[in-house]
Amino acid sequence: MADCLDDAAVFHQVSPVLLRGIAQHESGMRAYAINRNTNGSEDIGLMQINTVHLPRLAKYGITRQSLFNPCVSAYVGAWILRENMDRYGPTWDAVGAYNAASPDKRLRYINRIYSTLQRGVPANQAIR
Repeated sequence: MADCLDDAAVFHQVSPVLLRGIAQHESGMRAYAINRNTNGSEDIGLMQINTVHLPRLAKYGITRQSLFNPCVSAYVGAWILRENMDRYGPTWDAVGAYNAASPDKRLRYINRIYSTLQRGVPANQAIR
């Protein structure tokens, strides 16, 4: 499934290494990961796509269940990251916005992704 991450990164013009790092941090490369948030939303699948995106995704035929498909999740995650880069530029702020709206939470997320990338994410790591 590393191919899906690479393909999604190329398609949306984001770094494959960064996209893999986000997937590693978000779900530990687990396609069926679910995390419930205190605000009632959920983060779903490989890229931990928040359910707040479901109304927009429905326009493209993507459902909550679709997000458990690691390839769908990879493409949606890359799309969200690309949107952030279009808004904030190719910066760490764009990476932080993948996870959080508030500056302090973004900074924590940026540090976590940076640490994940420093440890290295194997290109061929299997999605579980």
